[in-house]
Amino acid sequence: MGGVAWAGLGVNLGLTAVAVVVLMAGVVLWVARGGAVVVIDTVWGAGFALVAVVTWLASAGDGDGVLRALVTVLTVMWGVRLAVHLHRRNHGKGEDPRYEDLFARHAGGRTRVAALWVCLPQAVILWFVSLPVQVAQYVTIEPAWWLVALGVLVWAVGLVFEAVGDAQLARFKADPVNRGRIMDRGLWRYTRHPNYFGDASVWWGLYLCACVTRPGAATVLSPLLMTFFLARGTGKPMTEQRMADRPGYAEYVERTSGFVPLPPRHRGR
Repeated sequence: MGGVAWAGLGVNLGLTAVAVVVLMAGVVLWVARGGAVVVIDTVWGAGFALVAVVTWLASAGDGDGVLRALVTVLTVMWGVRLAVHLHRRNHGKGEDPRYEDLFARHAGGRTRVAALWVCLPQAVILWFVSLPVQVAQYVTIEPAWWLVALGVLVWAVGLVFEAVGDAQLARFKADPVNRGRIMDRGLWRYTRHPNYFGDASVWWGLYLCACVTRPGAATVLSPLLMTFFLARGTGKPMTEQRMADRPGYAEYVERTSGFVPLPPRHRGR
């Protein structure tokens, strides 16, 4: 399959793998020194930004300059926004219950559990999901700009849903009047998880940017994996499990789409 600088891409895949390993090793070291594993939430978004920048630097002279810059900017914008948001949300709140549960279920100490059950899986997933970003920067043919434009549009829709949904939820939680209540306003009226839907859309948008070549199109498992984890894996199911016992949540589930935004359902329909 042509249209990609394979030699450069091969080297780049190794460079980004090393970058991700070093990043995750930093998290393990942080935990070993008594830090909370929840820092991985911040590192997750930053890791994608790191992969995009490493690829941009390494692909100089190999790929289309405009497409390289565009894909890098889109990835960094998304990754940095997510990292900052999660850092602000988690800072000063101690360990996340998700990770406390991992420590309780697995023997070997905090550092070993963090390395094997948190950092290693997330390193592999991060690198694999980022493949469209890496391949897109090594495109050697004139890109189909209409397809790139479509990808940017899907990316933009995703970023709006994710950023606006996060901001709406943060404002809702900050008001003491809403304590114990279910957030069902704004974007949360149309989907129970606008942030997860937005996250998935961002990666489908980046994938479309890579689809200007067959090798890029072949990375379809990357956005599929991200969407699976958000909708069926560690995203939506775990969040809803924690929310299930809250008053009014069952009614919210009954009338509100679980992932893709849709008009609220009315009783009797």
